[in-house]
Amino acid sequence: MGGQRIGYTRVSTVDQNTERQLDGLALDRVFEDGVSGKGANRPALKDMLDFACNGDEALVHSMDRLARNLADLRNSVKQLTNNGVKVTFVKESLTFTGEDSPMANLMLNIMGAVAEFERQLMLERQKEGIAKILADSDQRAMKYAGRRPKLSASRIEELKERVQAGGNKSEIAKGLKISRASLYEYIK
Repeated sequence: MGGQRIGYTRVSTVDQNTERQLDGLALDRVFEDGVSGKGANRPALKDMLDFACNGDEALVHSMDRLARNLADLRNSVKQLTNNGVKVTFVKESLTFTGEDSPMANLMLNIMGAVAEFERQLMLERQKEGIAKILADSDQRAMKYAGRRPKLSASRIEELKERVQAGGNKSEIAKGLKISRASLYEYIK
């Protein structure tokens, strides 16, 4: 009897979803993280590493879903394969068993290093973009914290007065063309 087919999926933000990652694959169990891959604090990954045992196959959409740096990638693959777990990266079409050829190990190192390099470039571009926004004289007064409020200060005061007077919050939000969630943020 063969082992289980285990999936591991990860997204970095709550706005993302994991649906496409292992879509169409028959899996016995899926472990899903909703945190950044840069740190080691990924509860579902830890659970998967503890759960997987000899004869199982761990399927991951791509190397960057398992780890964001080469050292973590190599450690995770080694921990799994040392326990007799076959590791398959679907996007890269690579499988590791622990008895891998020098070519397989080279591919793991090259592909992992490229993923780490791409991540570092993305972070560098992000820092440059933030620095440019903050350096722009028209934007200097703006804090780097997201988009500007939709309502002016006078409209916010009007909103607060209407809420304090007992107005229907849904109607107030609709009239101001904002969501109820935004209304509650303005009330704070």
